[in-house]
Amino acid sequence: MSGYDSKSIHEEIERAAQGISSSQDLEEFKIKYLGRKGILAQLTASIPQLAPSERAAFGKEINSLKEKIASLVAEKQGVFAGRASDSCKLPVDVTMPGIAQPVGRIHVLTQLIEEICDIFVRMGFFVMEGPEIESEYNNFTGLNIPLEHPSREAFDTFYLQKSPQDTKRFLLRSQTSPVQVRAMKAFKPPLAVVAPGRVYRPDAVDASHSFMFHQIEGFMVDRGITFADLKGTLELFAKTVFGKDISMRFRPHFFPFTEPSAEVDISCIFCKGKGWSVCGRKGWLEILGSGMIHPQVFRNVGYDPGRYTGFAFGMGVERIAMLRYGINDIRLFFENDARFLKEF
Repeated sequence: MSGYDSKSIHEEIERAAQGISSSQDLEEFKIKYLGRKGILAQLTASIPQLAPSERAAFGKEINSLKEKIASLVAEKQGVFAGRASDSCKLPVDVTMPGIAQPVGRIHVLTQLIEEICDIFVRMGFFVMEGPEIESEYNNFTGLNIPLEHPSREAFDTFYLQKSPQDTKRFLLRSQTSPVQVRAMKAFKPPLAVVAPGRVYRPDAVDASHSFMFHQIEGFMVDRGITFADLKGTLELFAKTVFGKDISMRFRPHFFPFTEPSAEVDISCIFCKGKGWSVCGRKGWLEILGSGMIHPQVFRNVGYDPGRYTGFAFGMGVERIAMLRYGINDIRLFFENDARFLKEF
């Protein structure tokens, strides 16, 4: 090992390590001893020039130097890391009040939609959604709504017809009932579905109307479904949402897609049925429409009306919310006034 003094190089490394006072010094130290052209690399390159009897001892000494240098580097890195950590620490007064972060919340309409769907899910329904751009067939024809029906006029529906030559027209759905057609075409009975979503009608915006609002459609199809099943289902829903003390009644009505059809009222939750301005002095509040699914709707989706029966109902979510919380203007739901939204 000619020209190599183990003791002197160990001492040199010790002195160099003591002089390291910064990360830059440490990097220079590593380059000097461990770099590709550093001292240890030079010593390793000289091994072939040694006598065979000296090579093993020389290699062992180089490995010892490597371990020593690596240990010194790790020690210095730990010291510098500790200093950096200490410099980032700021004095904290744990008695000072914290900075409260604003907490968001789910919109009142979304809360109510989830609550209503959950009520029906617990009764065995499953939730199904449909597209907001619908075909004219699913929105009207499949639901037994004839061409001459007023709801099919352009002033009552947002049509998306591209040109007068288009034979298949599309529209922004005016109800969530098209999901009924889609579900019955996709599945065979027994079937119990609840379908929430946004709907669109070109109404002038005022305290009780909006061009966009939310509906929930529900229906059940199987053998032997009767009007009594409809009544029991809706009574459980109404008493869960408005309280067990309310009364419920059905009034005869007409809907093209149900026969017989009925409007559903509950006793006024404000005057307890005595009559005041909100309920028009009648003591009753209308909450939804319902009825037994029309046989023609079954034929349109490929069901045998002689084999299956079913019921359907639909409600406006905004109306349910306005009745439940005593809100007198539908526009409040969409104005994004945080003072209003934080109430729910």
